[in-house]
Parts: sequence; structure tokens; C-alpha cells
Amino acid sequence: MTDTVGRESHHVDLNEAARQLEQAAHDVRVAFDCIALDELDRAHTHAITARAAVDAAEYAIRVALGSDWSSTGG
Repeated sequence: MTDTVGRESHHVDLNEAARQLEQAAHDVRVAFDCIALDELDRAHTHAITARAAVDAAEYAIRVALGSDWSSTGG
């Protein structure tokens, strides 16, 4: 029963990782469009939020894998 609980919590973490990556992809597209429109401040903002979403996704994946975030210098 403990193993099932562990898999369920990993499933939740991976759903969060997927959601964060979708958000990052959206922010990257918006940043790209902003650059094309010469709206560099908005492009910069969306690039930062995209990076934050990727970092959050990477962290969720680490947790799902059972990795210690601090041991890898992240």
C-alpha cells in the first residue's frame, strides 16, 4: 500500500511539471512575439516567467524522482 501512495504522489508532481512546462512554452511564444513587435520590456518579462516555470517543472521532476534538490547545487 505504501508503494501505491508513493506512485500517486509522483503522479501529482508530474502533472505539476507538465503544467509548468505548458506555461513556459506559452511565455516563450509571447516573448518571441514581443521581440518581433519591438516590445522588449514585455519580452523580458515573459522570458523571466518562462524560466521560472521551467525551474518549477524541473524541481517537480526531481521530487518525483526522489532526488535531493540541494545535493545537486540546484
